[in-house]
Amino acid sequence: MLDKGKSFLHEGLDIISNKRKYIVFLLFSNAYLLWRCLHSRALPVIAGEIHLPKSGRILASHLSPRVSRACLGPSSAVMSKYTQHTWQRRSDCREGASWDFFIFSLKRKLEEKFVNPMDFLKHLKDPVGRTRSAVRAADYLETTLKLLKIRLHISGKWRFNVTGNVVQTRMSYKKLRAENLSQQHDIYRTITGECNNRRHSHLGSSNHAFARWLPAVYEDGVSVPRGASEGKLYNGFPLPLVRKVSNEIAYTANENITQDEELSLVFMHWGQWVNHDIDLTPASGAGVNPELHCETHCAFKSPCFPIKFPPDDPRMLRSNSCMPFIQSASVCNPGTFTREQINAVSSFLDASTVYGSEDSVAKSIRNQTNQLGLMAVNQNFTDAGLELLPFENKMKSVCVLTNKSANIPCFKAGDKRVTENLGLSALHTVFLREHNRLVTELKKLNPHWDGEKLYQESRKIVIAINQIITYRDYLPLLLAEETSKWIPLYSGYNETVDPRVSNVFSLAFRFGHTSVQPFVSRLNNSFQPLGSFSHVPLHLTFCATWRIIKEGGIDPLIRGMVADHAKLMKQNQLLVEELQNHLFEQTEIMGLDLAALNMQRGRDHGLPGYNAWRRFCGLSQPQNVDELSEVLGNSKLAKKFMDLYGTPDNIDLWIGAIAEPFAPHGRVGPLLACIIGTQFRNLRDGDRFWWEKPGVFTQQQLHALRNISLPMVICGNTRIKKIPRDVFKVNSYPENFVDCHEIDTLDLSPWKDEPESGAKGTQLSEVCHKS
Repeated sequence: MLDKGKSFLHEGLDIISNKRKYIVFLLFSNAYLLWRCLHSRALPVIAGEIHLPKSGRILASHLSPRVSRACLGPSSAVMSKYTQHTWQRRSDCREGASWDFFIFSLKRKLEEKFVNPMDFLKHLKDPVGRTRSAVRAADYLETTLKLLKIRLHISGKWRFNVTGNVVQTRMSYKKLRAENLSQQHDIYRTITGECNNRRHSHLGSSNHAFARWLPAVYEDGVSVPRGASEGKLYNGFPLPLVRKVSNEIAYTANENITQDEELSLVFMHWGQWVNHDIDLTPASGAGVNPELHCETHCAFKSPCFPIKFPPDDPRMLRSNSCMPFIQSASVCNPGTFTREQINAVSSFLDASTVYGSEDSVAKSIRNQTNQLGLMAVNQNFTDAGLELLPFENKMKSVCVLTNKSANIPCFKAGDKRVTENLGLSALHTVFLREHNRLVTELKKLNPHWDGEKLYQESRKIVIAINQIITYRDYLPLLLAEETSKWIPLYSGYNETVDPRVSNVFSLAFRFGHTSVQPFVSRLNNSFQPLGSFSHVPLHLTFCATWRIIKEGGIDPLIRGMVADHAKLMKQNQLLVEELQNHLFEQTEIMGLDLAALNMQRGRDHGLPGYNAWRRFCGLSQPQNVDELSEVLGNSKLAKKFMDLYGTPDNIDLWIGAIAEPFAPHGRVGPLLACIIGTQFRNLRDGDRFWWEKPGVFTQQQLHALRNISLPMVICGNTRIKKIPRDVFKVNSYPENFVDCHEIDTLDLSPWKDEPESGAKGTQLSEVCHKS
């Protein structure tokens, strides 16, 4: 039975099935009422064979306020009295009951000092603000359509069409919102990414669907992931269990890894930092339903898509045990009812990790005690006098469970995943400090600037720093000789380029998991081990905010990242045991498998198989073991793949892509180079506020920005005194290190405001057109 506390959408839909036309008008406000009505034929749902009016449309006035807000935006239409009465009569069923239960359940677990790995994952993936509303709307609509399909006995090919009038209402709403945004935010990019593209204002903004470069592949053509139905054949073969693939191909014992002799751990962490800036796929809101038990049931029942253990798995606790997996949240999309996943953050490389992708989040992490444009900082602790990130609500924070006596909650930042690992927290802290440092310096230069101007100009510089480091320093090391092929020199902004992060990229960029070391190192001023806690197993550092507060701050962590090698991805050493068996593991509770999660995520997202993507990239598509051996340069590995999948067409994208040999001098193979290179070119060329675009900065400001570097940011915001000039590469201490005062700094004098010139480095333009 459905959750009695979950409210539902009101929607008008045309349904065409078996050459008979149905019109369905939903007047329910609660999932339980819908379930009851569909089974009792009660009044709130009116469904049946009717003759459609000549217009064939359902008017927007038939929509309730909630669906208008959730899917269409505010509507000026007046509801009919019956609809309004029904809505008010059912309003006692609160919308957020399942979410409230999840928070209550987590709070109870915190009080009992007991959580499982899925609680950590849910916490990091928990949608907030407008994202939560969007996720709810999509969950409700999807469940509605499934129930209608059952109630109306729809079989064979079927389709749902939201009427033209509804779509027109939605477009009018977007046009109005876009124009308002343009008038207020023409000089600076919006927090959400809206109105970056003036003709299609939603492109690249938060809480919209990922781009699809290839059509989705689902078992039922709509939403059921491949592999959900046991025994179903694909290209003549069953899909293997993702856990079995992980065990046989991805697993690497912690002690059997190879060090990367060229690249440091900073390189690995920067990849994750960039990834968190441009994509976040929250878990389905239905996953918090108290009646669902994704941790205990092994059958697919959306949103539970459990990862089954093969019979010989050493970590299988019992014959019917499985690893929990909750599907990614979908997005309410009137254009199609094929399941599309939501990107909760803006696609643009806009330092949303620092500032957020929601206006409410952005406001909550600013210093509200004054009007100086500063970011909020921790009020309980400092890092040897330097700022730390503020804490989130302790009563809802799983981080307190990683050290019960310390009782330290998670940090709060622009991105919910800030405390996933210590290196990530360190980068968040450094850029928080960099923003506040820039605000302080710009205030000295321009004492007449108000807090909003200081905030926006500092944010604009921080974004440019992130863009420069990523494209000038990071991507050439990653793609090497493939860089110029996929990301040619910048030739200017192109409004026809779609800047949205693609669904396939959100999975492909998880290649960085193969570079993670199984331990976290912390070093002292002389780059020597920092006492008894200098070398900690990775799984003991997840969500462990207390280790920064109680064990020396971020400087030892950054020294460790700078001095340590990244793990080298080799075909027989893909993923360390810490991630393959112990992800978010707590005492005596089995951890998760990141490789299996990645492959299951690809199936959940409806991503086509390995060969489909090689075809997309213009690469050969191996059809047998010999051809796959040639592509991989490894006959033994090719045979493993064929034994598991039967055909290269079925190979899950993530495992197939990371198994390819590197492009010369790079750290990814040709398929990943294509996907990653294409994505980053789109992100740059489709960004109206890209740092090199004429008019965004003055020529003097551009000249100053070209001197920035990641060592500059580290030196300016820590107490570290010596640093390599290139922190992405492996360096030996002390011969490859220089004093921080030898590192170029950012000259802010070009930002000194001249009264006659107005706002510097800005460009006004026409208002947005409708999406």
